[in-house]
Amino acid sequence: MEKKPTILLITPPLTQLNTPYPATAYLKGFLKGRGYEVVQADMGIELVLRMFSRKGLRRIFEAIEQGNYELSDNSLRILHLKRDYLNTIEPVIRFLQNKDHTLAQQISYSRFLPEASRFDQVEDIDWAFGSMGITDRARYLATLYLEDLGDLIKETISPYFAFSRYAEKLALSATSFNPLEEALQEAPSLVDLMLLELLEEHLQAAQPDVVGFSIPFPGNLYGGLRMAKYIKEKNPSIRTAMGGGYPNTELRSLREPRLFKYIDFVTLDDGEGPWLKLLEHLQGEREAEKLQRTFILAGEEVRYVNGCTDPDIPHAEVGTPDYSDLPLPDYLSVIDVINPMHRLWSDGRWNKLTIAHGCYWKRCSFCDVTLDYINRYDVAPATLLVDRVEQIIAQTGQTGFHFVDEAAPPAPLRDMAIELIRRGVKISWWGNIRFEKTFTPDLCRLLAASGCIAVSGGLEVASDRLLQLMAKGVSIEQVARVTDSFTQAGIMVHAYLMYGFPTQTAQETIDSLEVVRQLFETGVIQSGYWHRFSMTAHSPIGKEPEKYGVVKVGPPEGDFANNDLWHDDPRGTDHSMFGEGLSKALYNYMHGIGLEEPLSFWFDFKVPRTTEKPSLIAEAISAPHRPDSTRPNARVLWLGNTPAVDFTMMAKKGQTIERCLLTFFEKGEDFQVKTTATIGQWLFEVLQKATPDNPEAITLKQLEASFPAEAHLSFAEFLSSPSWFDLREKGLLLL
Repeated sequence: MEKKPTILLITPPLTQLNTPYPATAYLKGFLKGRGYEVVQADMGIELVLRMFSRKGLRRIFEAIEQGNYELSDNSLRILHLKRDYLNTIEPVIRFLQNKDHTLAQQISYSRFLPEASRFDQVEDIDWAFGSMGITDRARYLATLYLEDLGDLIKETISPYFAFSRYAEKLALSATSFNPLEEALQEAPSLVDLMLLELLEEHLQAAQPDVVGFSIPFPGNLYGGLRMAKYIKEKNPSIRTAMGGGYPNTELRSLREPRLFKYIDFVTLDDGEGPWLKLLEHLQGEREAEKLQRTFILAGEEVRYVNGCTDPDIPHAEVGTPDYSDLPLPDYLSVIDVINPMHRLWSDGRWNKLTIAHGCYWKRCSFCDVTLDYINRYDVAPATLLVDRVEQIIAQTGQTGFHFVDEAAPPAPLRDMAIELIRRGVKISWWGNIRFEKTFTPDLCRLLAASGCIAVSGGLEVASDRLLQLMAKGVSIEQVARVTDSFTQAGIMVHAYLMYGFPTQTAQETIDSLEVVRQLFETGVIQSGYWHRFSMTAHSPIGKEPEKYGVVKVGPPEGDFANNDLWHDDPRGTDHSMFGEGLSKALYNYMHGIGLEEPLSFWFDFKVPRTTEKPSLIAEAISAPHRPDSTRPNARVLWLGNTPAVDFTMMAKKGQTIERCLLTFFEKGEDFQVKTTATIGQWLFEVLQKATPDNPEAITLKQLEASFPAEAHLSFAEFLSSPSWFDLREKGLLLL
């Protein structure tokens, strides 16, 4: 293969319905910049649109009616309503694509949609959408309608089907390749056949020499291998490759030769470097021994090749994600959870972008801190990041951004926010952060001014002992203050919560729930999700379980995936008992329900009383912040407009005194600051220097140095004056 190969990059089904997963867009942007012809396809959205069309749904109903299925009452009901589903499916899809808003009234308030068991959960819909509007109500009902059809498909023609986790069970903790191999040898289901029809269309259109599969999650693996099998049977000359989050975490000790019947190359960690070397190899310009982080089959054995001595591609050089040839107008905005923060994951078209590679903290004991995607921290300058933002907006026409960092670092976030404001780039954005003290009230106000609408972060276990054992680097009081700062700035907060951490007792689990209850009660978090602790091979706990009081008991290492570890926790409680009660409590807290109930209300077994005092979070929030005078090196940033200045003379006790009135014209309401002429003139000059437009940062120390000697009060006294407090409230930030 001497000419530059044509590349088809595929995301197999299924990840999200509302927005494309960004891996192929990143790799396409990078490879295009190196002169390669690259086409990409999101087979998840394409498959769903193929299935949930009038023609596709008719094929599904016919296959079920011709099959010998033992149907539940719910599935029988859907079949009896077949005509109604066929007549409504395409209008509903258009509505969820935001192509026909007028349908909202009918979906919401008439018997437009056929209803099955998913609609049993809508008792509180009037309360939930009373303030959110008719379109959101209709979107929620349309989502339930699709999930009803998904339940029918899963019960009948495709037991692997799910809207976000297609055949996930086959790949979860799959130390053996046998279950996947057996599934791949079965005749394709109707869903598989539709997927392969779409694949054939792409192969005909692109005529690729290489097909790459991005496998971010276990639920993408079966679909990817099903397509790879088809390619090898129909076009054996096409080379296939696989990379992404799943291989990066699960396949690092890969020894299974059967995988290579379908996939020629498996790459680890960031794809840019390995793909560049792989393409050079396929063009005859690089020996196989000089590949980078790539598994190949040599004879009958799997070999890991990393003979390349080139450094990793810096984050500043990976290029801008390229979303062209993805069907951006066709994605579905669904609402599967009513909570306004929670719904961000499924509703809206979010351009995905990364502020920094890796995690700047990289110490959490439960995290894969030894792997490249966490361990190698590398950040691009804010100017380049905002260049990428502007390029993506120009290409997609969408101004929503989801920053998919492990934990977005505070300083680069600050710089990006200032650059966005300086350029006047208006976006809405959200991302993952650590609840660390660097997120001061002023930084949160800056992020909100730049378009931040929400953050998610790991509170994990709301216990200071366990947070310390996790090396999380935060305390409960700190989390309370930081979440309050975000909330006060108008930014929604989602907390990732964990139970079942090694040595966690029943008392600590209940105390954690009490902390979570108080966080909702005080209104400083709006959403959360409980995860059961899982020990992984690449985390500090997985590497040294005895240090954390647990015993690794399996599974035996296999030839395929090796990541999830089973463990005994002799000092902890039986964590499996608590999952249902914790989830039930959290679901209600997110809806503002049951906050006054005793914690025992959520469990059907006896639990200990909490030992946390009921005012823990409220006291942490109300603790005074540091006075401004203690931060001389803080950057002073004025987010408002240049004021109008009016000097007047007034007589006082026989003397003529010159006064100054600064009038600020703001988007909401105007306000005025009255002061002496000397201080007024100084403020007028200072505020013009402290704007985001000025590339040179102005510090509080510099303000003190320039403060006029003839002001008749000290700088410290000025920092306690009403004029200063007014400006601080209206947008004078110390960062």
